[in-house]
Amino acid sequence: MADGQAKLSMEEKFAQYAAKVAARGTFPVWEAPTQLVRDEDLPWAVAPDGTAIKLLHVDLNQGLWISMTRLPAGAKVIKHFHTGFVYAVTLQGSWHYLESPEEVSGPGSYLFEPAGSTHTLVTPPDQAGETIVWFAIYGANINLDDEGKPVSVVDARAALEMYRVYCDAIGADCSRLIVHGE
Repeated sequence: MADGQAKLSMEEKFAQYAAKVAARGTFPVWEAPTQLVRDEDLPWAVAPDGTAIKLLHVDLNQGLWISMTRLPAGAKVIKHFHTGFVYAVTLQGSWHYLESPEEVSGPGSYLFEPAGSTHTLVTPPDQAGETIVWFAIYGANINLDDEGKPVSVVDARAALEMYRVYCDAIGADCSRLIVHGE
């Protein structure tokens, strides 16, 4: 470290760093408003097994879909393969993959899944209450049968279409859903 740097206060060091970053010109300028989705703005799409999804944001250009997923105790999501990255934050309850039961995600846990991961999400059968997880998913989930053969594919477009069909069927408004690339 240069002698001059050692004599600077923390505030001066941060100011120098901020000036360097600003000089790079890395701050994009967007001509669009901030978009907010409140919890009450969108309905939960409830499946017959009691699991539910609240789609929040779909970017068709990037193949990204962001949702809240709600799972009852003892839930098991079909084994699936990810073609892209997945980011998850557990808000309530807990869950893990059958393939790695020692890696339990609980409230406040953050999980990164690399592209190419395959797993089966489950919640503990003896858990009190539901599990709620925020997911950001790039690419597709390729759902697999017990032999590992593909049975269905869910990507950003499919998630958007299924959510809209569900909302329409129950007479729910999903106009607050953030959609880019349409």
